[in-house]
Amino acid sequence: MHGPRMSTARRMAGLGCLLGASVALAACGAQGAAPAAASRTRASVKVSKKVPPRPWKSTGTNPYLPGDVLIADSHNNRILLVTPQKKIVWQFPPAGQPSPLIDDDDVFFGPHFDSIITNEEGNDVLAIVNFKQDKVVWQYGHPGVPGSAPGYLNTPDDAFLYDRGGQDLITVADIRNQRILFINRATKQIIKQYGQTGVAAINPPLTYSAPNGDFPAPNQGTLVTQINGDDVILLNRNNQVVWTLHLPTQSQLPGLTSFPYPSDANFTPGGNVIVAFYNNPGYIVKMNPHTGQVLWEYAVTQGPGRLNQPSLAVELKNGMVLLNDDHNDRVILIDPKTNKIVWQYGHTGVPGSAPGYLNVPDGVDFLPAGIVPGGKNPIGHHLWSYPGNGL
Repeated sequence: MHGPRMSTARRMAGLGCLLGASVALAACGAQGAAPAAASRTRASVKVSKKVPPRPWKSTGTNPYLPGDVLIADSHNNRILLVTPQKKIVWQFPPAGQPSPLIDDDDVFFGPHFDSIITNEEGNDVLAIVNFKQDKVVWQYGHPGVPGSAPGYLNTPDDAFLYDRGGQDLITVADIRNQRILFINRATKQIIKQYGQTGVAAINPPLTYSAPNGDFPAPNQGTLVTQINGDDVILLNRNNQVVWTLHLPTQSQLPGLTSFPYPSDANFTPGGNVIVAFYNNPGYIVKMNPHTGQVLWEYAVTQGPGRLNQPSLAVELKNGMVLLNDDHNDRVILIDPKTNKIVWQYGHTGVPGSAPGYLNVPDGVDFLPAGIVPGGKNPIGHHLWSYPGNGL
């Protein structure tokens, strides 16, 4: 996630009955004598109201959090799926089993929510977990052996799994190799690369300096976060720069005592850009990518709201901001209208592995209500869905 600092008829059943003869009265279920004049009665109206879907296995709804949260619990080497009621409804590996994961830094659902991809940043490996089978079904990289040759990675970050016309494609920001890779899942061949391997230079689209984000963008584009450039670059499908968004400087971030460390910029539902700063205190900023205007910021420098090296913040469709506050050992939800934390999983600054605890959560994803992980789900409800990008 961080890497180094080079790093959503009425049907009215009107039942009319012409009253008159006793047969008609009986047919209508009327009691007593018939009225002198004919009249029409209408039965009571029954309104059918569609009940909104609940989060998977959830016992209720939450006014702020409309779905479940997938968490990369990196220092516990596990992945958790937690309901708004803070109940663990799935985890990998299953409780009591040894973990095949080491430092699972990010976790994202595949396009149909039937699999999960994670980048083991400190282990130099990518892994795909089958949700139903509860096992790793695909890997790329050599565990614990960084490298730049085909089949090797060095500090991989933000791996995404795409469905491009029935063919699975993986993208990853290979931080210390200074590149973005596009990998064919079936063949494990690199089919495209952005940046020059080993060349750390701020000169997009030819070279990059510590790229740590490669989030999906519309029309098969890529949103790259460049740590050393303190910027966000939108690339089209041909690796051409559409625009560059320069992020706030050290002097513009209150209380910041070190260089800004931008992490994992991504698009909001409204088309703006939100980015976390992997600093202590940490910051969250939402900006208009075309004007550079700061639209919202979270800059709490003391008290329980202070962030400690958050690495990913995402805006949900209801406007709430979900983020992993890595070194505070918690995942939180912020209401931007009040800048208050309205939901939290984990105990602030207290690492642990028991239910309710986390140990350096380094990534999150969102499971919308009505979606069943591991089932046959549509693509369009995914947090990272954009027209034309194959998701």
